[in-house]
Amino acid sequence: MNADQVQGLIGLLATLGLLALMILPSAIGAVREARIDRQIRRAQEEHADQETRRVRREREEAQKSSSRSTVPSTATWYAEGRRSKKLVNS
Repeated sequence: MNADQVQGLIGLLATLGLLALMILPSAIGAVREARIDRQIRRAQEEHADQETRRVRREREEAQKSSSRSTVPSTATWYAEGRRSKKLVNS
């Protein structure tokens, strides 16, 4: 190897080293973003699963419970109002 080849090799290695230094931060950032995206997706799926289980549990409890308070229908409410007015007017 003569001096020109050594200088060429040093220049090539320096160029590749600078290129690696320039690309390294963006490559690290891309890997980090992919990891964060996976974590967010996993958390959303777990949240959706928990929400589904909660809704299912509430639905089952609502079907089991016969002691729920019942709201009178509009017709019942109207009839009650009419009866109380008749008593006051009499």
